[in-house]
Parts: sequence; C-alpha cells; structure tokens
Amino acid sequence: MIVYVFPNLSKKNCKRYTEEACAILADSGCEVVMQKKYSSTFADVRDITFRERSECISLCDIIIVIGGDGTILRVAEEAAVNKKQILGINCGRLGFMASLEYEQLELLRNLSSRNFSVMSRMMLDVCFTDKPEEHFTALNDIVLSKSEDCKIADFKLIKDKAPVSFLRADGVIFSTPTGSTAYSMSAGGPIIDPGMDCIEYTQICAHSLFARTMIFSAESELYAAFHCRDNTHAIVSVDGNIIRKIESNTTMKITRSTLRVEIIDLCGSSFFNSVNDKLMQPLKGFSGEEII
Repeated sequence: MIVYVFPNLSKKNCKRYTEEACAILADSGCEVVMQKKYSSTFADVRDITFRERSECISLCDIIIVIGGDGTILRVAEEAAVNKKQILGINCGRLGFMASLEYEQLELLRNLSSRNFSVMSRMMLDVCFTDKPEEHFTALNDIVLSKSEDCKIADFKLIKDKAPVSFLRADGVIFSTPTGSTAYSMSAGGPIIDPGMDCIEYTQICAHSLFARTMIFSAESELYAAFHCRDNTHAIVSVDGNIIRKIESNTTMKITRSTLRVEIIDLCGSSFFNSVNDKLMQPLKGFSGEEII
C-alpha cells in the first residue's frame, strides 16, 4: 500500500506527529511518499520517498492528512477527483473530519490490512450567471455575505424556480452535512449526520424573528442572489476561501456535486465521539470566575 502523507507544519506538534506516523506506516509495510518540498524537513526519517505533488496523488492508495479540518479541505477536491481515500490525524483544535488523535497513532497499523470503515461525503458545486464557465466545489460550505462597503443587503433564495426566502441579513450559508459543524453551526444551524446527503441553508444574523435553518434534498437546485445599493458587492467564499466578489442581483446556483470525498474511520464513530468530546463538554479549567 502506498500512502501519501500531507502535513501542515504550521500546526503545533505536526512535525513530531508526522515523524511518528511515518515510522509506524513503514514498520507495518506501507510505502510512504511525501512532497519534495519537505525533503529537508524530514531528511532524517527513514523510508520516505519524496516526489512532486501530482505524482504523490496519482501513485498513492490513501492520503493521510496531518493537521486540522482546514488541512483536509485543502486536499479534498483533489482527492475526490482522483478517487483517493483520506485519513485525518488531528493536531488542530477540533478536527471533526480527522479519524485519529495523537494517542491513537498505533491504529495506523490497521491500514495495510484494510481494517477500517469508509464514509462517503457529499460535496457542493456553485456557478454564476455572469460567468457560467466558472464553477467551484466545496466539502464544507459555500457562503454569500455582504462586503464591508455594503451596510444593508437583502438575500433571495429560489428552489426549483419557486421563491423560498427573501430576507435582510449579513449573509447566507449553504452547507453539506460535513460542514454542519463549521460556520453553519456557529450561525445557529443544526448538526447533521455526515453520512446523509442534503443541503443545509442557514442565515447569518438575519433581521427577522422567524429566520430558521432549512434543510433541502440533495437533488435540489438552489439559486441565491443579493440586492443592495449601487456600487457595492457581496463576497462568495468556498470552504473558507474567498473566491470572488459579485455585484448586486448576480445569481449563483448551488447543487450537489458529482464528486464525493471518502473519509477513513479507523476507530469507529469518530465523528460522534468528536461532537461529544469537543462540543458537549465544558471547557476544562474554565469556571467563569476569570471574567467576573
């Protein structure tokens, strides 16, 4: 089995995690490949072959991402296009997509025997009426939000040619079940089982007493637009990255992507364990007295 290791060295302890993970993988019979740009950083680690990124992707059977959920998002579309499975090792803060924590690294030995489960995650596509040839794909979410030069904006949502919502807000979020624990949750949206296929629609600071998150079937065609005063614009972000600005009344279309990401789970129900451990428990060592 060939394993492509993709580390995010900006994360604390990532170098140490990567060294230990590579040693376990090599000891269990896996061939480890990594990008050439890391050759000097990991020169002392045995049994790593350094190649160009495109070669690593094409040759590997599995991609191991060492970082946080943001690091997984950086390789998600490329992995989906090339039909490669992803395993995340968390050295970020939350890591809902990561299957392993540091203390579970020994479970990497199960990869060579394929003793693991795989969950297929849906993705979203977005395209625009003013540039129909331009489209982007998201694993987490697509966000349409007003820019700093726009004080008040109205957002319109249409589903299958029928008006659904017209409201004043700071923006709107279109999320996959995977992205339900990200920006959408912070804006008041529900947590969705990532094994489901649906599109979650959440408003950001809506000026309404009745604005609620909506869940649409994965087959839906959703059209979103915003309106504000002249010479202002809105910002479109895909998985946290700003991709472009759009002018008032430009329409964007959101649909389920034909691409899917396959996430490896080595320890079983890792998503729900993460939700319980990282969202439903009080902050350790924080009593509230610090702010009184």
